[in-house]
Amino acid sequence: MSVILTWYIALASPSSALSQVDWKPIAPADLALKAPVVEKDADAEAIFWEVRVSDEILGGTFGSKMHTSRPQYVTYATTINNYVRLKIFNERGRESQSKIDIPFWGSWKIEDVSARTITPTGNIVELQKENVFERTIVNANGIKVKAKSFVLPNVEPGSIIEYRWKERRTGEVADHLHLPFQRDVPVQLVKYYIRPLIRSAYGMRAQTFNGLATPFAKEKDEYYSVTMSNVPAFHAEPFMPPESTIRPWMLVYYTPDENLESDKFWEIFGTKLYEIANERMQFNDEVKATALAVVGNAAGPEEKLQALFNFCRLKIKNTGDDASELTQEEKAKLKVNKSAADTLKRGAGTGTDIQMLFAALANAVGFDARVVHVGDRSEHFLDKSFPNPYFLRTLIIGVKLNDEWKFFNPASTYVPYGMLRWQEEFQQALVSDPEKPIWVNTPLSPASKSLVKRTAHLKLSDEGTLEGDVQIAYYGHAAVERKEAEDDSSSAQREETVRNTVKAYLSAAEISNIQVENVTDPLKPLIQSYHVRVPGYAQRTAKRFFLKPAFFESNLNPVFSASVRKYDVYFNYPWSEEDEVCIELPEGLTVEGATVPTAFGSGEISRYNSSVTADGNSIVYRRAFFFGEKNSIFYPIKKYEPLKAYFDKVHNADNRTVTLIPRAKQDN
Repeated sequence: MSVILTWYIALASPSSALSQVDWKPIAPADLALKAPVVEKDADAEAIFWEVRVSDEILGGTFGSKMHTSRPQYVTYATTINNYVRLKIFNERGRESQSKIDIPFWGSWKIEDVSARTITPTGNIVELQKENVFERTIVNANGIKVKAKSFVLPNVEPGSIIEYRWKERRTGEVADHLHLPFQRDVPVQLVKYYIRPLIRSAYGMRAQTFNGLATPFAKEKDEYYSVTMSNVPAFHAEPFMPPESTIRPWMLVYYTPDENLESDKFWEIFGTKLYEIANERMQFNDEVKATALAVVGNAAGPEEKLQALFNFCRLKIKNTGDDASELTQEEKAKLKVNKSAADTLKRGAGTGTDIQMLFAALANAVGFDARVVHVGDRSEHFLDKSFPNPYFLRTLIIGVKLNDEWKFFNPASTYVPYGMLRWQEEFQQALVSDPEKPIWVNTPLSPASKSLVKRTAHLKLSDEGTLEGDVQIAYYGHAAVERKEAEDDSSSAQREETVRNTVKAYLSAAEISNIQVENVTDPLKPLIQSYHVRVPGYAQRTAKRFFLKPAFFESNLNPVFSASVRKYDVYFNYPWSEEDEVCIELPEGLTVEGATVPTAFGSGEISRYNSSVTADGNSIVYRRAFFFGEKNSIFYPIKKYEPLKAYFDKVHNADNRTVTLIPRAKQDN
């Protein structure tokens, strides 16, 4: 559904926000409700979830400066008021819904938080303001964000809980605003009230994805409303496509009132990109001299590009990176770079500044570098038939090399040369051009690029305790994910991450001497090492030990546990694993019988090999696995059963047991 909303003139008047003390009446039928309406097995259900979105002008006028001593243009703000009412049906619902986190980041503010509980007997218990606090959480994408947090009081099965808050986004309008219809609980009624803002020749439009909403209805106070009823809860599955391709949601955006065909839209968009970026990619004598010095005696084009790429990552500080160590005060004092020369001179800049500098350096030594826009497939899949840049917002640099386009993102500090962030790989990309922009596919890095290499030197005691030293090295995408997650963490936090990761599959493990290296090094792999002691790792009888040699996989859960699933399977990127585990055995023990290597695969897509060899009083376990070659990272539902069977086979191979017996018995 796509609709354009009527404009209205918004001056400096405040938005008509809901009163934070004016709760809606509780219907007796809702208080008496014994079972969910939308999903029969739900632990809790939202009776309604209402959201009011309002854009407003804080000051200034369109296209002119205010009559002040300091020139000022129009400034905006978006206010989003949320109001949710839920019914709790059982203890699981009480546990999951009574603890609330309201996430926010950047300059956003969460204000006017209020909440209350209506017990089954009708008693009302208000949340006290002092019980609302701010903390840091990790969201579903692994990113640290702030949250306003509170626990609703006196919640029990049969209670109704409701809460509301105001989200203030100063300096923004509701342009490309993602509004979800589906939540983590079923909702009887989702209703959005939207009040658009006049922006010269721009009007507000709304597009619904993955669901059917009602037509917009005119409301009072210049609002328009849209609803969706009886929306089931969203239940995540491992390795599924981006949620925006599954969950029903609505995109609100401003756009000129024109109906361009998609091909024409992208042609205009690509030429404008070129015009806007071309000026910032220009080079002066200083930039050219730097480029020539950096490439030096590089043997060929690839070597030159790699030298320029590493220069931008190592010598130019990314002020937008959370690991830049710049305080908010220092960031506020930074000057705006207007050219590649500015970025080079200051040795610092935003991610876009660094990309523009890389393009200018490349152009200075004779390459053809262009701005390229690509989607982020962790969030969306690009649909070129939708003429809007919302799904194509990520900027990278394309360089023509041997009649082919190669792609770079030097603003991504930890991505190796020759790769993009996995979110940018295997995507349709629009290469800007002054006359004819073109679509090109970004490549998908092979499994060998994203390697996890694990080694362990361990000793088995007479009691079955396994103890020794471990090292794990992460490369490619596997390293980038961990570096981004940990580059702003303390040493103690990094150690705790390692400890929790190991104990998740070896609960009895005792871990010490933890070292995490190269977290902020753009060129080296991230390396974790530690000393481990696992009491009772091997099961012992009177004369035998039963040992799982696959130390790193032995107690992991299967990749896919459900016999059926609702959504397609989607892996982020191809990957590979290499394990070598050397275990020194107690004196006089050896492996019973000959061990047979295990090897199988799935065509050119995946391979699995493992072996156990005896060497004196030691055994050596080796394992090699890769998956996702031939761009095989997406599997529709109909292929789930054989895919699950393959990973179950890997899991079973990883959990095989070898029997250790006294050497004398083996010789007899």
